[in-house]
Amino acid sequence: MIENVITAKNWIAGEWRDGDGNDISRHNPFNDDLVTNVRAATISQADAAVAAASAARRDWAAAPALARTKAMHHAGDLLHARRDEVARVMTREMGKTLAESYEDIEYGVDDLKMAGDDALRLLGQFVQGTSSDTIDPKRVIVQNVPVGVVGLATPWNFPIAIPCELLGPSLASGNTVVWKPSELAPGTGHLLAEVLAQAFPPGVVNVLHGRGDVGAHLVTHPKVDMFGFVGSTATGEAIARAAGVKKLLLELGGNGPVVVLEDADIDAAAEATVYSAYYTSGQVCTATERVLVHESVHDRFVERVTVLSKRVVGGDPLDERTTMGPMCFPGSFDKTRAHLEDAVAKGATIVFGGGHHGLYHEPTVITGVTSDMAIAQDETFGPVVPIMRFSSIEQAIDVANETPYGLQAAVFTESVSKAWQLAEAIDCGTVHVNGTTNHWELLAPFGGMKKSGIGRILGVSSPVAFTNQKQITFDVSK
Repeated sequence: MIENVITAKNWIAGEWRDGDGNDISRHNPFNDDLVTNVRAATISQADAAVAAASAARRDWAAAPALARTKAMHHAGDLLHARRDEVARVMTREMGKTLAESYEDIEYGVDDLKMAGDDALRLLGQFVQGTSSDTIDPKRVIVQNVPVGVVGLATPWNFPIAIPCELLGPSLASGNTVVWKPSELAPGTGHLLAEVLAQAFPPGVVNVLHGRGDVGAHLVTHPKVDMFGFVGSTATGEAIARAAGVKKLLLELGGNGPVVVLEDADIDAAAEATVYSAYYTSGQVCTATERVLVHESVHDRFVERVTVLSKRVVGGDPLDERTTMGPMCFPGSFDKTRAHLEDAVAKGATIVFGGGHHGLYHEPTVITGVTSDMAIAQDETFGPVVPIMRFSSIEQAIDVANETPYGLQAAVFTESVSKAWQLAEAIDCGTVHVNGTTNHWELLAPFGGMKKSGIGRILGVSSPVAFTNQKQITFDVSK
């Protein structure tokens, strides 16, 4: 099948514009076919996008909440209608399987529509002042008001779902947006931009293609009131240093531990581990990055994980028989290789997989992992199951908490009391009991502790994250 090459453009002030910067080409990581061409936006074009968002902010903030809700639902419907086209481009650009791309789009549609519904429930407060009714009596209204112009930069691994997680509540809450999609998925970003261009007035959404310099400019731009970023911890820390007192939402890296106790359902724990370690070739911030297994069930667990790993079908991600595609780009692949080589050099054993061809990395099970190895401390972001032994709950808690990350974790046990003990003690934004780490609930707040981020999205947190609280007082004595 001959696939079309996409020519992506920037969407600024209601117009499609070629970038004035360098050319960016995106090739299929499976076969190196050209997928997308785009010219990067320049700093002056980024300024034009911010100016357009700034000019549109008052009218969009003043629009009735129901009008914003209808626009969000319209965007969701348009995205759903183009799901087949978007899924193929996404798979071609970043290598996830076609089934995974459809799931990505489904999340995005839900994010947009739920954000619209949340806009109708963005309630304030009425407070009776604490002053005496005879001395300066006050009545206080507390409103959640739009922040203003929001800059966003999103990653390549979920090039529809994650942008929609941020775009949805930003727009529904009355903000205008300047969004930079990942340069590793520009075609997918362009298709989403076409959807947004149909659903929102000019200037409300602006889309800039480019590399890190464009995003960095938005971070420090004086007319960008808030910046949201999903990506690596290193980049997130650089953003935090540059932003100063600007409002930030940062969803960063993870090193998700799974703790398997001696009374766990080994089959369920192994299935959840394999799913979350190999989904999107392990290139997910919520992926299982370490498995802490009680020594009494260690060998049974390794055996079961190995059996399940052998069932993974690698190949062309557009082939419906494929269950795991290639890694997205050399940087992610090289880090995975480096972590495995470091672990083996320090005494770990690869019991299954470990091979690779091109950017496809075999599903890999490695045992004998210890805390001095990079694979146990850093985010590997590859299709690897690193297995560690422990002998007591206290030891498991210490090991689970010893990394700088705190995004997602999971605990497998039949004991409610042990599950509760571990869930409370592990320093992560989410702890799943008897479930995969690779799950985020759209109706509940999502985010990390420690170096895994600042702020929360999803659930009741989403609309609040993109607003400021404003207090208005009335002197009722007059």
